[in-house]
Amino acid sequence: MSEVVENRSGGLASLVFAYFKRHYALLFYSLLLTIAASPLVASVELGTDLIDWFLAVNLLAAVIPIAGRNERRLLPIIVIAALILRIATGWLNQATLAAASLMIWTVVALVAAAGALSFAFRARSIEREDVYAALSAYLLAGVFFGSFYWVLEEIHPGSFTASGELSPSSAIYFSFVTLATLGYGDIVPRTGAARGLAIVEGVGGQLFLAVLIARLVSLYARGKQTN
Repeated sequence: MSEVVENRSGGLASLVFAYFKRHYALLFYSLLLTIAASPLVASVELGTDLIDWFLAVNLLAAVIPIAGRNERRLLPIIVIAALILRIATGWLNQATLAAASLMIWTVVALVAAAGALSFAFRARSIEREDVYAALSAYLLAGVFFGSFYWVLEEIHPGSFTASGELSPSSAIYFSFVTLATLGYGDIVPRTGAARGLAIVEGVGGQLFLAVLIARLVSLYARGKQTN
């Protein structure tokens, strides 16, 4: 019996080790799945609950790898508490509190994105996980800025002008359009707060790409010189 327990504990430990070794790769593909699923969920009119679960899973995957024992304990608790608050307020028809819980997620997600970016920039050589960390930071910013836009529209209706209602999926779409500075113009920020967030995201996205490429090139050149 003790051997079975030891094998199970050893298998669990190896699974946890494998996860932490490839956590940013898993997070990257989880975020891609969320981005792909968002318009599909909207097209079949399943509501926002499924997107909320996608966001919660992504956020938990993002905060677990953050270095520091205290942060690893605190941030997942905040995410789970905000999820419970969002579900409870949804049942109680409290839209403002539900939006506030999503805003908490957004703040935690940006902290997680900063942690992923810090992990990528601490690298001394180009590794696959470092690249996944940088890409995950970019996608985290895009997904959760979209959540922030949707919360802003819920709290202050008329913050955005769109062809229809600004849904969570359309807010994520607008976020990535802003992050990539495409500027299609089908969704337009109208208030000062909405325009300010769009400016921060657009400028931040361009600075991220410029600094990331410079960093990767410098690491690649350093690796070639040592070889």
